[in-house]
Amino acid sequence: MAFKHISSVENPIFKHLKRLSKNSRERKNESKTLLDGAHLVNDYIKTYGDPLQIIIAEGKSTYEVTNLIQDLADVPTIMLPTLMFSEISPVASPTGILALVDVPKQIEPSRQNFVLFLEDIQDPGNLGSILRSAVAANVDVVYLSIGCAEAWSPKALRGGQGAQFGLTIIENSDLINRVKNFEGQVLATCLDGVSIYTQDLKLPTAFLIGNEGSGLSEALIQLSTRQISIPMSGKVESLNVAAATAICLFERVRQNSLDIS
Repeated sequence: MAFKHISSVENPIFKHLKRLSKNSRERKNESKTLLDGAHLVNDYIKTYGDPLQIIIAEGKSTYEVTNLIQDLADVPTIMLPTLMFSEISPVASPTGILALVDVPKQIEPSRQNFVLFLEDIQDPGNLGSILRSAVAANVDVVYLSIGCAEAWSPKALRGGQGAQFGLTIIENSDLINRVKNFEGQVLATCLDGVSIYTQDLKLPTAFLIGNEGSGLSEALIQLSTRQISIPMSGKVESLNVAAATAICLFERVRQNSLDIS
């Protein structure tokens, strides 16, 4: 395979990739994003087909990367010096391969018995972990508030490890109206709520999860069916938002004894 070798930071292709890597507005305007690592690229291909472009780091090829780019012989491929590649990679230790892809269009499912509402989650790594748990727990749809981190940012994709490819994610949602229209119980996670383990989660259920620091807004709490919490020993005040979300989701899985294989 012939690669287009780019060695100048002034090259327009490199500048474009760097903007997509660093700028959420650029990604939203173009509906494109970057995937880092052969694992993510392979998962994308299985669900959506070939990427638009492959970017590789000079002298960093691995057996996995080599096999992947051979399989994608018809996809335009560019090679960058390692320092330039690092400038557009979302991770501290780049894997040596990136893919430019279209952000998939999301269609809300008609069946919404298990829903996750996320309000103003700020850290893309936390968001990625939450989405990974949501896929594993068979959540029907995840709604993100306008103030949430971007689900398709390179860092959230890295944290989700492909979760975004198996989940319906509706960004920039008006959570007030979404909660009002949900036909089931809405459980708001709070520090002083009733124990989640006392709740009947076999019913259509939505969980409300709030910001890492300030939690849920009062407006959403007031719309919830009830406030819930996770019992803890008292040695810590709260859990990481991704860990707390996973506990809530899988308590419902446990109660419903779902086969999610």
